[in-house]
Amino acid sequence: MSGRVIIVVLGKQGAGKGTQCKRLAQALAIPHVSTGDILRAAVRDKTPLGLEVEGILAAGGLVNDELVGRLVRERFTEDDALGGALLDGYPRNAAQAALLEEILGDDGIKLVLSLDVSSELVAERLSARRVCQECGAIYRDSDIEAISGTCANCGGDVVQRADDQPEAILKRLATYERDTAPLLTFYDDRGLLVHVDGDGELDDVTAAINAVLSERGLA
Repeated sequence: MSGRVIIVVLGKQGAGKGTQCKRLAQALAIPHVSTGDILRAAVRDKTPLGLEVEGILAAGGLVNDELVGRLVRERFTEDDALGGALLDGYPRNAAQAALLEEILGDDGIKLVLSLDVSSELVAERLSARRVCQECGAIYRDSDIEAISGTCANCGGDVVQRADDQPEAILKRLATYERDTAPLLTFYDDRGLLVHVDGDGELDDVTAAINAVLSERGLA
């Protein structure tokens, strides 16, 4: 297919979006664009926007829609994203969805995938998740003994994020239902939405996604 291929991947936290996006990015030769990764990279690299974000986070604030939109707009100007991107974690609400349409212009979204997983399962996955503080590699709590709490990729410390604690998980799921779940109707009305069962083996979920891409002429 000619033109830029923009695919949005929606789903609750812990639905497997990051894992599937990494696989798809390699298969489609387009970057996996995670707004969380963009924010962390901007702060790490001390870019002008990163310094602005760092100040907001240091004060305990939330990065607003306009600023996240600026980061996404900037990301789309990079060479590797000229042919398209897999968007993970953006848009999160109606305001961001509207801004994304403005950013993309005529060359809009080709497909929106919703990875459907029950709240009970994602709560179980998140509470068992451990993350390397250096490279972001993800482990299960059952892996920690084998790697002695040190990342097998980079040697960084593997920890449980504060937002993967039970109380934080409940808040994150409530925020998803309030702000992000309505986007399913928004994109379904535009004929862009396809649901994929995310409750299964990784390879089975990947195969289901690949089948959707083939049907849509994107693979």
